[in-house]
Amino acid sequence: MPRPIVRVGLVSLGCAKNLVDSEIMAGHLHKAGMALTPNPEVADVMIVNTCSFIDAAKEESINAILEANQTRGMRRRHGKQKLIVAGCMAQRFATELRTSLPEVDAFIGLDQLTSIAPIIEGLLEKDRADNEAPENFVTPQPRFIPDFDTPRFRLTPSHTAYVKIAEGCNHPCSFCIIPQMRGRHRSRTIESIVAEVRALVAEGVKEFNLISQDTTYFGMDRWEEKAGPRALVDSSRGDSLTALIRELQKIEGDFWVRLLYTHPAHWSDELIQTIADSPKIARYVDMPLQHISDPMLDAMRRETSAQHIRDLIHRIRAGIPGIALRTTFIAGFPGEKEEDFATLLKFIEETRFERLGVFKYSREEGTRAAKRDDQVHPRTKQSRWVKAMALQRHIALELTAAAKGRRIRVLVESPGIARSEADAPEVDARVFVPDHLPVGEFAEVTVTSSKEYDLIAE
Repeated sequence: MPRPIVRVGLVSLGCAKNLVDSEIMAGHLHKAGMALTPNPEVADVMIVNTCSFIDAAKEESINAILEANQTRGMRRRHGKQKLIVAGCMAQRFATELRTSLPEVDAFIGLDQLTSIAPIIEGLLEKDRADNEAPENFVTPQPRFIPDFDTPRFRLTPSHTAYVKIAEGCNHPCSFCIIPQMRGRHRSRTIESIVAEVRALVAEGVKEFNLISQDTTYFGMDRWEEKAGPRALVDSSRGDSLTALIRELQKIEGDFWVRLLYTHPAHWSDELIQTIADSPKIARYVDMPLQHISDPMLDAMRRETSAQHIRDLIHRIRAGIPGIALRTTFIAGFPGEKEEDFATLLKFIEETRFERLGVFKYSREEGTRAAKRDDQVHPRTKQSRWVKAMALQRHIALELTAAAKGRRIRVLVESPGIARSEADAPEVDARVFVPDHLPVGEFAEVTVTSSKEYDLIAE
């Protein structure tokens, strides 16, 4: 008798980097002959790929785990169903969660993504006693990095893809727990990334979103290994984002490449010029700045200054005509005074970012900022967040109104809905277009009107 197919339900939470991890797990499940199912009631195994970046993300992850388990009644009807928790929360809190979430059967970390199939097979072969703790497969300081031939089943629409060019982070930001969860920065090779993109272009992908914790640090980890920190000033010594862009530009086909998660400390005039010279690179840059007040930048350990940021933005806009800048800021960081926040508001008003988001500071256990005794009151954080977002909404309304009559290129997402070069998937605005435009293809449209953040075109 043939062995029944193992059916797996997968819930993916958090950022695009986490989504790629889910796609890698899905790829290995398919390679092992297992099948993904959208129906948790028929799943032999449920996987929740969690996020743990801020409090809201942790709460969402816990709720998703509890919802996946929900009642023991379903488990009795489908007695062998297993529940696996993966991702950042598992990597960060697996030991603690074994006690607080006994309903989970196993926790896996970032190094176990490619081992998901044998882990599932092992769980299905045995029944865990009621008082037995969940299995913990998490290893500290993960080292995994995907390659071009890593099995992967994409969960995005067929015309768009995320390409993870590096993993981990070396930055010492005092508010962030990511380096402790995802380990040191480790870059893929240019050859590996180019091979992946070339294969996806052949499949019809039109948009590539380059992601990592810091895409501008790409390749620099190998420079340090070979020649020490001094090598960071000379991109000719090894791989770099500029070298990667030049190689991607050589690939034949009609597509654009979007840069996400860049860091202001690692931009250079060479990178600006390379983007300007590369028509396949979308005129869009995502560069989280977090603040503009020097006391706050120092407290956040952002390795940059207000003057550097202002000069960099001027150089980017002057060097890359038509560029759309996206950034994020933190409101209510410990020690943030009224004058610091006023400086931030003035900067937002003067700079007029095309895309902007604001986070309320989240006190993350294990970070330097969490230990400070000058935490900002939650009501103050909320008030500052409201003020900053209201200002940006006013700016966005003016920017979209000014786009009337402009001819733009869009990528059609679904019937009647598209995105421009200035709009990354999931996080940015939309362009409403005629329903007859083919999904997954580029189109030239003229903006006729706008509504809040979105454009209307024909």
